[in-house]
Amino acid sequence: METIKQIFTEEKPHSKMFTLRSHRPGDIGYITYRHAMFYSQTYGFDVTFDAYVASGLSQFIMQYDSQKENLWVVEEGTTPLGSIAIVKKEDAVAQLRWFLVEPQARGRGLGKKLLHEAIAFCKRNNYQKIILWTISNLYAARQLYELFGFHVMENKTHQIWGQELTEELWEIDLNRVAVDKKH
Repeated sequence: METIKQIFTEEKPHSKMFTLRSHRPGDIGYITYRHAMFYSQTYGFDVTFDAYVASGLSQFIMQYDSQKENLWVVEEGTTPLGSIAIVKKEDAVAQLRWFLVEPQARGRGLGKKLLHEAIAFCKRNNYQKIILWTISNLYAARQLYELFGFHVMENKTHQIWGQELTEELWEIDLNRVAVDKKH
């Protein structure tokens, strides 16, 4: 009956049981694949984007510093629904990377949960600033970044991933953000 109700009302099913965990074997492949498929299907990125994601994730794992870095996967049961990572750029600067919530899981607050966890991790580990790179037409992600206190610091338009895109550098000063801020 619940399924029939969802079909007629176009409601998304909501699960009460999400797990947020640190990465484990198999997650690097999953994150590379899902980013490649999502950005190819949704935005037309070419295979150079696959290589970009795979290269960064490979470097992350090979140089992993468990005291200053983490990669989280959110799951419903055993089904991965998204990811986010914090990578050390400098002693006091972290970079947010590989943030993706699966399209079928959007609207459930998972993006907020992932961002909150990443920011809290950075504060616990004495980072002063978080940076991230995104593209200008990722409107939902940009809204979340603004909600959490990030600001655009720089942008550049160039040919990348098979098309002309505007990349944006966003930043947040962690001295101005409460750890337990609810979003």
